[in-house]
Amino acid sequence: MAPVPDPNNVGGGAKRDEATTKVPSKDPKKKDDKKEDDLSEEDLELKQNLELYVERVQDPNPELQKAALESMRQEIRASTSSMTSVPKPLKFLRPHYGTLKELHKNMADSDLKKLLADILSVLALTMSAEGERESLGYRLTGSGGDIGSWGHEYVRNLAGEIAEEYTMRQSEEASVEDLMDLVKQIVAFHMKHNAETEAVDLLMDVEDLDLLLAHVDRTNFRRTCNYLTSSAKFLPGPDDMLVLDIAYMIYMKFEEYPNALQVALFLDNMQYVKQVFTSCSDLLRKKQFCYMISRHGITVELDSEMVADKDDRDMLQDIVNNTKLSEGYLTLARDIEVMEAKTPEDIYKAHLLDGRASSGPSVDSARQNLAATFVNAFVNAGFGQDKLMTVPSDAASGTAGNWLFKNKEHGKTSAAASLGMILLWDVDAGLTQLDKYFHSTDNPVLAGALLGVGINNCGIKSDCDPALALLGEYIDNEDSSVRIGAIMGLGIAYAGSQNDQLRSSLSPILNDAKAPLDVIAFAALSLGMIYVGSCNEEVAQSIIFALMDRSEAQLGDALTRFLPLGLGLLYLGKQESVEATAEVSKTFNEKIRKYCDMTLLSCAYAGTGNVLKVQDLLAQCGEHLEKGDIHQGPAVLGIAMVAMSEELGLDMAIRSLERVLQYGEQNIRRAVPLALGLLCISNPKVNVMDTLSRLSHDTDSEVAMAAIISLGLIGAGTNNARIAGMLRNLSSYYYKDASLLFCVRIAQGFVHMGKGLLTLSPFHSERLLLSPTALAGIVTLLHACLDMKSIILGKYHYVLYFIVLAMQPRMMLTVDENLKPISVPVRVGQAVDVVGQAGRPKTITGFQTHSTPVLLAAGERAELATDKYIPLSPILEGFIILKENPDYREE
Repeated sequence: MAPVPDPNNVGGGAKRDEATTKVPSKDPKKKDDKKEDDLSEEDLELKQNLELYVERVQDPNPELQKAALESMRQEIRASTSSMTSVPKPLKFLRPHYGTLKELHKNMADSDLKKLLADILSVLALTMSAEGERESLGYRLTGSGGDIGSWGHEYVRNLAGEIAEEYTMRQSEEASVEDLMDLVKQIVAFHMKHNAETEAVDLLMDVEDLDLLLAHVDRTNFRRTCNYLTSSAKFLPGPDDMLVLDIAYMIYMKFEEYPNALQVALFLDNMQYVKQVFTSCSDLLRKKQFCYMISRHGITVELDSEMVADKDDRDMLQDIVNNTKLSEGYLTLARDIEVMEAKTPEDIYKAHLLDGRASSGPSVDSARQNLAATFVNAFVNAGFGQDKLMTVPSDAASGTAGNWLFKNKEHGKTSAAASLGMILLWDVDAGLTQLDKYFHSTDNPVLAGALLGVGINNCGIKSDCDPALALLGEYIDNEDSSVRIGAIMGLGIAYAGSQNDQLRSSLSPILNDAKAPLDVIAFAALSLGMIYVGSCNEEVAQSIIFALMDRSEAQLGDALTRFLPLGLGLLYLGKQESVEATAEVSKTFNEKIRKYCDMTLLSCAYAGTGNVLKVQDLLAQCGEHLEKGDIHQGPAVLGIAMVAMSEELGLDMAIRSLERVLQYGEQNIRRAVPLALGLLCISNPKVNVMDTLSRLSHDTDSEVAMAAIISLGLIGAGTNNARIAGMLRNLSSYYYKDASLLFCVRIAQGFVHMGKGLLTLSPFHSERLLLSPTALAGIVTLLHACLDMKSIILGKYHYVLYFIVLAMQPRMMLTVDENLKPISVPVRVGQAVDVVGQAGRPKTITGFQTHSTPVLLAAGERAELATDKYIPLSPILEGFIILKENPDYREE
């Protein structure tokens, strides 16, 4: 196609100089003469025809005008169907745009004027000046008619102009009726032509998403909802919630209940959850909903409306209560053949190191034994057997009793509690094994047994509440270590349950003048866990009073930081709801005021991806302050907490933290590794691994410790060989430094957690849902790590057990209609983001086919490799119920 002389200056001329329309329209003639030879015959004919029409339109005879306009319209319509290049009629009519505009202005109102307006509206697509919105103006005065007949590009351009016009009219408070009529047409057009994303964008711009419900149908509702749910993460509140509301309604309209349930859980809207149950009549599908709820880790009491039949209700409640978790996890372990218990030595692999570290004198053996206790607990978590604690003590060797007493005073607490971790989720066996320690006269052992019961019951609910029955009577014991064991155990066992009975027994401790600070701190923390994300006023009140009652000296104590954290957990992810409490926190003593402020802000916006809050927190990190200020630690962790919800924000946060590392003060540098550990928890990204590896040799031992713990966190439950190698080298590098060596051991325990079957990631359901209890556990551990020396390396090392709240099997286990495991082939590969892509793209790439149960690494997705069964949930994670496909025929 021959190049046409630069028409831009012509267009420009026409716009600049409306009065002298004649000049520009003569002007191109001269230039065109040279080029006319380049045009093909058809083009030349088309050009002459169009020029003829333009002259005819100016004719006084209305019949001629009408014929000319009709012909012009035919020509334009015929050519706008494809949009790969500027259509020729539009190109040849450019010089005459000014003439036609002038003509339209002077015409009397008639059908002809409307016809001309239609044509001008299309011409304005390529001709009108930026921001003039001429296309829209002419469209509104034109004859209406089918909007799609002018082609996609025209509709797109109109949508853009409508959005601008709408914003302008809103600010002037003018009527938008006429615009909304047009919006309806455009949305209908987009939805018919697979452009759901554009329809949603337009409706977001004109703030009327309810229109969607009328236009979605069976063919496009999935893509529409996909786009809605994924765009919610990038919208400011409260728009994000509105968008998800619409997605929920669309899913309910098409009876896509599992997805509707996910959105309901994301919104944390119990009414919606209930509605999903009442709308669905199929018992099997309800079982699947129960598995989804139990994975999310919230407490839901099924009532007679949700499930009518009593026996069915009890069975479903069992699933919600997570009683099946231990069984499923052990099925996976047997299938992968990792049942055999491992010892800490199997993890350290000291024989792979050069001689000096292993043959050196065993430094501080109590500290080493304590480390071994934790490693043993993490590695054998949930397997029910190990080589240190559960060995039957025969008279000769008496090992089981011995290991407990190889630990010093408070070390025994962690050792006894580790038994709860080894028997994780298996309540009956756990209580039987822990029972022997309840008769101990040794207080640390009793404290450990109490904590062990809490850990053992973590995430498992039961009608008879064994944890509450056992631990309740020890809350007011005279020995403070026993009290802490009971209080922390209850916090872990009932996290997220909002149990009022516990509130009435724990709240008084907070305001008890005689209670020691550590007991008060753990009570605040446990209440925060139990009421996580509930915004409970009474609990908030109690913690606030407890904070106000602290003396100057106590505010300097390391454990005091658990009070603001307990307060923050109440508002986890609840955004604006925190504001009233944040105002109150401004009245606190200046030692803790800023710390409290940062903690509240970071908890309230955790997992929302709110960019403005990340900026606020970054601004806090940019200040260079005196040594005594501790509030920048939570601010750095806050950046990670807010940004961790979606990939884009996550990468940006990692980059921002690199900057903070270079320019920040020492107390900020100590928190950065922990923030990186949170961002990539159980997801060892190579760039973060390298940063942490560099920091683990830092001259400041606090930075090095944080980096080592974080290496463990990013590799948690992955058995990542590269991290395991790094940690082994670190263990020989730090063989003389007991504290750092302890951290290395803990990190090694994390990496091999559950022999590689567990994950600590608080996200599930393809990173859509964030489990509040899991995040609470991780954040508590990280806050404790901000002051390693006094908490984790001091006598409160059992704070490490809070991580149990986030421990979940990273499995996908398929079960049949009777909930018995069955093995089917599945493809597991890297998940691909297919939101808004055309057609039906593949959702996973580079897959391998395995038979279930399978392990899913971070960023992986599974899909069934057979048509024999139909999964009852679209997202294959955790327990998936399969239904036989009635249409399946064997090959």
